[in-house]
Amino acid sequence: MSFLFKYFNIAKKKIPFANFFWFSLAIIAAIIQLIKSPAVGIHNYLIFKGVFWHTIQQVNLYGLYPLEYGDCNHYGPVFSLIIAPFALLPNVIGCFLWCVLNASILFYAVQKLPISTKNKQLILLIGAIEMMTAIHNVQFNPMLTAWIILSYVLVIQQKDFWATLFIAAGLLTKLYGIVGLAFFLFSSDKKTFILSFIFWMAALFALPMLISSPTFIIQSYKDWYNVLVEKNATNIESNMQGMSVMRLIKKFLHIKNLPDIYVLATAAICYLLPFIRVKYFKYVHFQLKYLAFLLIGVVIFSSSAEAATFVIAMMGVGIWFITVENKKPLIYGLLFFAIVFTSLSTTDLFSSSVKFNYVRPYALKALPCFFIWLALFYELLIKKFMPKMETL
Repeated sequence: MSFLFKYFNIAKKKIPFANFFWFSLAIIAAIIQLIKSPAVGIHNYLIFKGVFWHTIQQVNLYGLYPLEYGDCNHYGPVFSLIIAPFALLPNVIGCFLWCVLNASILFYAVQKLPISTKNKQLILLIGAIEMMTAIHNVQFNPMLTAWIILSYVLVIQQKDFWATLFIAAGLLTKLYGIVGLAFFLFSSDKKTFILSFIFWMAALFALPMLISSPTFIIQSYKDWYNVLVEKNATNIESNMQGMSVMRLIKKFLHIKNLPDIYVLATAAICYLLPFIRVKYFKYVHFQLKYLAFLLIGVVIFSSSAEAATFVIAMMGVGIWFITVENKKPLIYGLLFFAIVFTSLSTTDLFSSSVKFNYVRPYALKALPCFFIWLALFYELLIKKFMPKMETL
């Protein structure tokens, strides 16, 4: 053990503990999955890899291929190019690099936030367990979270052309990236933002045609729409997915037949209301709170939310926490509540009976995030933001 500490210079503080912790969890999670049988450990990676090869072969991207993997693909055709460099490698190497890249790009995105090093470390520590959960599932969600954060960072750096690349890529891969369009209001060059977004949407829509054909890719987008509609209907009855506010309301208030659209419409209004506070758009403090608001909300109001998706929400929780000036006991209580019930509730620290009888059926993973989302909504509407608050 002393050798490891000496090797990483932890004792001399050359590598911050949060950084060491972050990458250690990512690598451990990747190795654990790789030593399992492929059908269990890296089945998601096999699905991702299949997107690339099926695009080249021009076979249905959303069909079932039981001889290759279980389940089916739910990502857009552009994902075939994102996964391509890894799909060309042997499974062990490709999957390991995919996991490390996901952790690395999210780490990079946090480093680019306009906040102090101390607060960057806090965000990494708060989001580390959920990042590990996503890596355990060999998921794409850490990278998607990074894209949303980077789209915000690039907008405030007045690099709208590159910001909209991440927004378009997120939208055409997993829809969640659409929340980045909200950063349009923080842009100092809205014309460039709009034109750049149109350009990237057209370019990324067509780009997979280079390894396939226009007819196949257009049909694949139609198939993608159909499979997402079917998936949404399935998620409503699934305990593994749909860990959302909609399920919370239905379970706790015993309103089984409440249409999701009522909740989603209310959430949409809540997202729009802070936009009336135009004079605060220039303040980084306001912007970061809205970024956290988006990251949490895109998960807890999604019918597709599952354990591995909550890395997006918990990074939002981390950003929320560092923007709170006066951290009273209630704030620490909310953070502790989120770490226990969001990050840890689906791990082995909770018994199977608790997870399968309470946490998943009642969507308890979403509950702390919902409370924090409500706190952010209140602050975004009521709080007065001042220049003296800009140092974070």
